[in-house]
Amino acid sequence: MTHTATPVLSIRNLTIDLPKGGDRTHAVSNLSLDIHEKEILCIVGESGSGKSITSFAAMGLLPKILKPSAGEILFEGRDMLKLSEAEHAELRGSRMGMIFQEPMSALNPCYTVGNQIEEVFETHMQISRAERQARTLALLREVRLPDPERLYHAYPHQLSGGQRQRIVIAIALAMEPRLLIADEPTTALDVTTQAQILDMFKALKESRKAGILFVTHDFDVVAELADRVLVMQKGVVVEQGTAGQVLNSPSHPYTRMLIDAVPKRQGLKGKPATSAPIALRVAGIEKTYSTARTMFKPARKVHAVKPTDFTVLEGQTLGIVGESGSGKTTLVRCLMGLVEPDEGSVWIGNARLETTTAAGRRDFRKHIQIVFQDPYGSLNPRRKIGDLLVEGPVNFGVPRKQAMEKARALLKIVRLEEDALDRYPAQFSGGQRQRISIARALMVEPKILIADEAVSALDVSVQKDVLKLLDDIRKAVGLTVIFITHDLRVAAEISDHILVMSKGEVVEYGTVDDVFGNPQHSYTRQLLAAVPGRGWEAPDMAALGPADAAR
Repeated sequence: MTHTATPVLSIRNLTIDLPKGGDRTHAVSNLSLDIHEKEILCIVGESGSGKSITSFAAMGLLPKILKPSAGEILFEGRDMLKLSEAEHAELRGSRMGMIFQEPMSALNPCYTVGNQIEEVFETHMQISRAERQARTLALLREVRLPDPERLYHAYPHQLSGGQRQRIVIAIALAMEPRLLIADEPTTALDVTTQAQILDMFKALKESRKAGILFVTHDFDVVAELADRVLVMQKGVVVEQGTAGQVLNSPSHPYTRMLIDAVPKRQGLKGKPATSAPIALRVAGIEKTYSTARTMFKPARKVHAVKPTDFTVLEGQTLGIVGESGSGKTTLVRCLMGLVEPDEGSVWIGNARLETTTAAGRRDFRKHIQIVFQDPYGSLNPRRKIGDLLVEGPVNFGVPRKQAMEKARALLKIVRLEEDALDRYPAQFSGGQRQRISIARALMVEPKILIADEAVSALDVSVQKDVLKLLDDIRKAVGLTVIFITHDLRVAAEISDHILVMSKGEVVEYGTVDDVFGNPQHSYTRQLLAAVPGRGWEAPDMAALGPADAAR
């Protein structure tokens, strides 16, 4: 793509210093980039690479502790680094818009979404309330929200994650900015909702003629969306070029490492073994939630899990996929004994889950453990890792000294040093914390490990390490794994069988090759069609020849 017009945003030789004592001197070092009208530039890299710092600097939202020491950020002929806070505030919302990763944090829970969009017009324009409302409704229609008149009066908690993200996008678009910055706006969304949001960005690029800076760590999203790509590592740009160049013939070793870590598509697993004993049997599990009628709402009955049957053999991995609200979490809570099903039963080996007594649930739970999605929220920040690891076995009567020996052995299995026992969670990266969470779940020697979106918040390279770790542990100790995810690539990479859920019902079940290679149900086909970057497959790095230091 050739550009002759003046860029919407031009960053030249930008350096942002970190406080002394950190692992490096600069958050961003000597960075240069241009974004043109009707162009999407994707910045990719791992956590700590400087992606978000770059976007915050462009918006004038840098924390006071971070100081730009060199370079310039030119927007509409003005250097953003030389503007006052009042001048920055005037540009934000009117000429520059930003979409954050977590819409619930970006929206005020005390105000309706209509009020929050109108606030932008009230701040930057002198127009009547009727016109503000008309423009707000027009924005709700533009971001493809259903029933705009009803949603205008809704509060954020009454909307789905995808709807909340569209509200945040509407707020950013309110004043028709020339520059739109999106910081991981689709990371936590279901695959179908993500596809809708990405389609919206492609449409906005043409209709609004804005320049878009899109920050992401997902190469499928890059393949779907980007015109050009910029790769950052530890604050330095290591590679940039068109999407085709960077995705299909990466030259820098770091870019190659990231692309090589992208999970491969279906068709690689082959037929799983069928001779092992049954580890888990689910027979007719069913769960319904009922809400009583109130003055404002009628009584409701929700079938969270409709009658469900399946088995998992020892040493196998079952992937459970589906959108939010499909019943995945309720099913897992039934398997864990955290929720008592209305009908049906759960068997681990020859033992049936006993839910009638606390002692029965406690003994059963020793055999089935869970690793949660958020490695930061899963560990008590005030306790040392050693104390967190031995807590489970000690509660089941194992002497503390013996439990500590077990903890040391498990740290080696999850590839962490023994000195981790005397450190706190804050001293570890996200990937290391997730490894600690896996070790903690294995401390009581469970027969089944449930991984609930255990890699969705991790960088692609860390995700690859954790997936390989889970697979290695499964093979080494004969562990049975139930892997819950909305990422179909990840499901195809790690699973032997796939169970697809929609509205509480299992709509398809079979091997990875059968379900993803020849889907029978329309919902499964819909999920597969929504996967971003469908026309791109990560290239074989060995076939590309030796890497260069730079393009």
